[in-house]
Amino acid sequence: MTNLELNQLRFPIGLFDCPVEISKADIQKWIAVLEQFPNRLEQLVSPLNDEQLDTLYRPGGWTIRQVVHHLSDSHHHSYIRFKWALTEDKPVIKYYYEQLWAELDDAKYAPIEMSLSHLKSVHLKLVYLLKSLSTSDLNKSFIHPEHNEEVVLKKNIGIYAWHCNHHYAHIANLLKRKAW
Repeated sequence: MTNLELNQLRFPIGLFDCPVEISKADIQKWIAVLEQFPNRLEQLVSPLNDEQLDTLYRPGGWTIRQVVHHLSDSHHHSYIRFKWALTEDKPVIKYYYEQLWAELDDAKYAPIEMSLSHLKSVHLKLVYLLKSLSTSDLNKSFIHPEHNEEVVLKKNIGIYAWHCNHHYAHIANLLKRKAW
């Protein structure tokens, strides 16, 4: 497999491309993605058996099971990051090593139903919160320590909408390739 093919498998929808000016329509569209994602994901992965769930979506990547658990972990972190930014002045968030988390037993072996259920709950809370934010709230931010980058909340909504679609495409593309 060529590097180009691997890169296409790694980033099937491309990298997140944030508009220079984030509009209300952008935010509403991204919140809609977040609102619909848990059910879309559940419909995609629920029919799969353990062998299918334990299939890598790409060489060197994670299994479908690990992706589902990663989404739950990552979006839980995102929710907390929103809360920190809304209640503190530009907090430095806690970075976590997602690659190492994906190697823990709960990510490698646990039933996906627990993460699907968790994802539904986190997204219900997150979407409820996001729909209530004012323009001032949307312009609050946190500092991501990985690159010492200030992340504005309205951009973070887009990042997590992209994250949903990014990992959904990983799984959906594998299902197509395997004809499952």
